[in-house]
Amino acid sequence: MISVALCTYNGAKYLSEQLKSIADQTLPVDELVVCDDRSKDNTIEIIKSFAEGSAFPVYIHTNETNLGSTKNFEKCLSLCTGDIIFLCDQDDKWRPDRVQKQADYLNANPDKDAVFCDAMKMDDDSKPVGSTIWEEIEFDSKKQNRWKNGKAHEILFTGFIVTGATLAIRQSCLARLMPFPTNVPDLIHDAWMAMVLSLECKIDFIPETLIYYRIHASQQVGFGNRVDKVQLKDRLKRDRTKKLIPLKEKGEKLLGMYRLLQALPFVPQEKLAKLDLAQKHFFKRAALPDNRLLRLPTVASHIIQGHYRFSSKDWWLPAMGDLLE
Repeated sequence: MISVALCTYNGAKYLSEQLKSIADQTLPVDELVVCDDRSKDNTIEIIKSFAEGSAFPVYIHTNETNLGSTKNFEKCLSLCTGDIIFLCDQDDKWRPDRVQKQADYLNANPDKDAVFCDAMKMDDDSKPVGSTIWEEIEFDSKKQNRWKNGKAHEILFTGFIVTGATLAIRQSCLARLMPFPTNVPDLIHDAWMAMVLSLECKIDFIPETLIYYRIHASQQVGFGNRVDKVQLKDRLKRDRTKKLIPLKEKGEKLLGMYRLLQALPFVPQEKLAKLDLAQKHFFKRAALPDNRLLRLPTVASHIIQGHYRFSSKDWWLPAMGDLLE
């Protein structure tokens, strides 16, 4: 049985297109479960109208209070009864064979509990913009090979790869994953699920763009809001504390993630070693002294040990920044 977990919040503008793409799947779904986070537009009316002509049952739940995306998805997933659950955002569009491809993968690979895919980015007018989300996050062939070779967790320690809108997951594994934590910034529901499953080698990918992922200004989380790199002239002029604050924040995020994963009895603790090193690396960088000469031993040690790769694939850039700024 196949369920779709759709979370909505003021999604009226694009919702009809997404609902139609679910209805047009080559492998029909068995139920659509909607959890609405107290929308103020006509989102609920659109879903009810769709439900009247739907070939599958549509269950609509309106939250008593606003839960936010992570806890809304937790609720929605818990209400699904299917063996396989497809996570669904309100403003995307599915390729007609999305359900077929991902369901076939999970049926053929009983050792995996989840599978994700790439997505073609599209604009407000549903026109492809010519690039994919994997291209944006640089999930290239090298990283894909590392993932296949059992290093998925190490990839996720340095950045989030799995987009919830592309994820299909077995209901049977949700008990290990929920409740979703909310105390670590940026560790939202999809990042948490992917991280835990990667440590168990139970999540894989299909290298195809099985959904169209909408890029627009009003989305809560996601792609399209890229942060500009700090330019050299700004590095030399900015206040040193402005450089150190984000490093400390990064260390705190990684430490929070480390503690959460360490508390899970089924997670192989030896796989957390690099995460532990990463959080210590950022705290060390954040605590470097003002005197440049006194920074040299710590920076040199982290260069030799390869720890600056936790900061960037171009590891020499943060290393030089730590020495000179």
